[in-house]
Amino acid sequence: MKILQRWKQKAKTLRQELHAIYLACKDPRTPRYAKAVAACVVGYALSPIDLIPDPIPILGYVDDFALLPLGIAAVRKMIPPAVLALSLI
Repeated sequence: MKILQRWKQKAKTLRQELHAIYLACKDPRTPRYAKAVAACVVGYALSPIDLIPDPIPILGYVDDFALLPLGIAAVRKMIPPAVLALSLI
């Protein structure tokens, strides 16, 4: 049961981070390269083409669960702290 609660909390945090990144990308102070990487992360998340195809049991989703948080973390590091702080409010 605690695992389910932990996953729900992580999903909620991820949702908040995605919304903050979205708002930060709309800010003109965010560098273009950060916006480009954010677009690539979103494109990969929505793309039917994966590194490991999804029909392969378990392994098909591992790349999604590994690469998406890494991509989000990379985008967060590229966004200026002042812009990100305003987006997280």
